[in-house]
Amino acid sequence: MSFWDSIKAPLDISTNGQEIDSLFLYITAWNVFFFLLVITGLFWFSYRYSAKRNKKADYTYGNTKKQLLATLAIGAAVFFAIDLNITRMSNDDMLGKFWNFPGDEEDTIKVEVLAQQWMWNFRYAGADGVFNTEDDILTNHELHIPVGKKVEFRVTSKDVIHSFYLPNARLKVDAMPGRISRLWFEPTQTGTFDIACAEMCGTHHYLMQGKMIVHSQEEYLAWLGEAQTVANYANDNENIDNFWGWKWETNK
Repeated sequence: MSFWDSIKAPLDISTNGQEIDSLFLYITAWNVFFFLLVITGLFWFSYRYSAKRNKKADYTYGNTKKQLLATLAIGAAVFFAIDLNITRMSNDDMLGKFWNFPGDEEDTIKVEVLAQQWMWNFRYAGADGVFNTEDDILTNHELHIPVGKKVEFRVTSKDVIHSFYLPNARLKVDAMPGRISRLWFEPTQTGTFDIACAEMCGTHHYLMQGKMIVHSQEEYLAWLGEAQTVANYANDNENIDNFWGWKWETNK
C-alpha cells in the first residue's frame, strides 16, 4: 500500500457522506493556504530584515493606528469570509440532511443499538414490528442492513459513554447511559465495513470493533428470515443480557 493510499479517507458508502468530505476538504484547503502564507511571510521577513541588510535594528510595538487597522481588517475578513461560511455550510448540512430524519416511513429500517464494555449489541423488531418483544432479533458486533434503504438507529449505553462510529458513512454519535441518541443514513453499496468506538471507554476500548454488513435487498430478506427463526426460540425475557430493548417512539 502506498503512502497516499494509507492516508486516504475510508470509502464513502452513504448518500450524504460527500457533504462531510466537502466540508473537510474546504477547511483543509484554507488551512494549507494560510500555512503557506505564514511560511512565505516568515522567509520573506527573515530575508528582508536580516542583520546583513539592516545594520541598525528598528523596534516597533505594532500598535500604530495603521497596524491596528490592518490587523482588524485581516481578522474581520477571515471571520466573515471563512469562519461564518464554514458555520453556514455545516449548519445547512446538519439541519437539511443529517437531522432530517426519515420519520416513520414503512420501508425505513429501524435498529436499536446498545453499547457496553466492550461490545456492540443490535436489536431489530421481529415479525410483529414492535420492539422489546420476544420475537426481536439480536446480534452482537454484527450489523446487517440492506442497500438503498434508509436506516435509523436509536443508540444508548449500558455502562459508560461510548461513541457509535461508522467511518464509511462519515457519521458518529455518542452512546450515553440513560439517554437515547439518534442517527440515520442510507447505504449506497454492498460490502462489509467497520464499526468503531470513537470514545475512550476503558482498558479494552480497542475491543469495541464491529462489522456493518450491507446486503442486497434479497440477501437481507434471507438473513432476516434466518435470524427470525433463531429469535423465536433464543429470546428470553428473563435474561437481562438479551432482553435489553425499549419501545420505539415515533418521530416528532
